[in-house]
Amino acid sequence: MSLFPKLQAKATSVFDRALNVTAFAAAALLIFMMLAICLEVVARRIGYPQEWQMEITEDCMIFITFLGAAWLLKREGHVKMDILVNALNPRAQAWLGIITSVIGVIISLYLVVWGSMTTWDHYQRGVFQMTPLLMPTAPLLAIIPIGSILLLIQFLRRTHGYLGARRMALSREGDK
Repeated sequence: MSLFPKLQAKATSVFDRALNVTAFAAAALLIFMMLAICLEVVARRIGYPQEWQMEITEDCMIFITFLGAAWLLKREGHVKMDILVNALNPRAQAWLGIITSVIGVIISLYLVVWGSMTTWDHYQRGVFQMTPLLMPTAPLLAIIPIGSILLLIQFLRRTHGYLGARRMALSREGDK
């Protein structure tokens, strides 16, 4: 139970809205990629290939991944072995959820630290992509720690939820 339920509710609401915004941005980038690829097909067909399309599409895929991952986790949309999980009892399901969530927390934390250090290093050294657009890499890499922070928070929320489910499963077993 929280000491500050109103503050917790407000923080949850703000975070959920942030996830919706990042998911919308990821969806918009996906639509942009689709249109850019269609444009490239037409432009190439009439003899005017676009140099920017391939590079921008590759960069969009990184942004889509890190902008949408936490939103997808919130909806339990990541790939999992439903047949195996559903065969377990509620207590075992909760334990499996706790274990996978803690692993997710560790990996997300690693991505936040590594992504931040790498982004800062590329920013300080002024590293650019060796591609036709010559874009700086630091702004492109910055999405990794930003998206990973959101994913880390969502994995912590998920862990908390599974801990509650475990307590509930234990109390049901105690009632029998």
